[in-house]
Amino acid sequence: MASRLEINFIRLLSRCETMASEKRGETEWRLEKYVAALVDMLVALRKSPSKPTQEILTEYTRKVDFLKGLLEAEKLASPTEKALANQFLAPGRTPTIANERMPATKTVHIQSKARFTGEMRDELLADGDLRNRRVLPLDERQSAAELDAVMQHHHNLQEKLAEDMLNLARNLKNNTLAAQNIIKQDNQTLSQSMRQADLNFEKLKTESERLEQHTKKSVNWLLWLMLILVSFTFISMILFIRIFPRLR
Repeated sequence: MASRLEINFIRLLSRCETMASEKRGETEWRLEKYVAALVDMLVALRKSPSKPTQEILTEYTRKVDFLKGLLEAEKLASPTEKALANQFLAPGRTPTIANERMPATKTVHIQSKARFTGEMRDELLADGDLRNRRVLPLDERQSAAELDAVMQHHHNLQEKLAEDMLNLARNLKNNTLAAQNIIKQDNQTLSQSMRQADLNFEKLKTESERLEQHTKKSVNWLLWLMLILVSFTFISMILFIRIFPRLR
């Protein structure tokens, strides 16, 4: 059963996701304050004795980091930087509340992507119109060439963005494979060490049993030797008394 702290955290997280999906003005400050409160509650939740499982905590952290990254992306100057920052955001994987069909952070991610792309398009068209207005009185061909150059610049920028994302994904994949190989090698080494430890334990057990048997045999021989010695001494005393009677 969820603790009171976790219930309040889920309510505030759901409220933040709803606010992030709505259109907000530049003077809107509540979402940023709410996200800061989420961060503090998440820290307290990790230290709580009745904290949820590590998997749930990881999902909470993922959603809070997404909201923080979204706020930081919205503060960037150009739409291109916003779109680039939005590409690296990772939304949550599970719904926050039961009546969500799709995680709210994923919906917010799609909306923000569309919004930043629209801003890039508007900036591109505005830039093109401005250049046309400035150059058209001089030369229509020069205006068209400059517009093509702007379009090509943004196209190259998008291609570079896609290439950077591809390189990032490739590096992440390589690092993951390397980590898997290292873990696999460690597991093999650990398995070999465990098998060797089992063999050593069996050998030690066998040697202990042999030593115990040897000790028992040594004790038995010593006991028999003492019995023989005592018997011989007793018989010798009897014979001595018989052969040399006591003087009267």
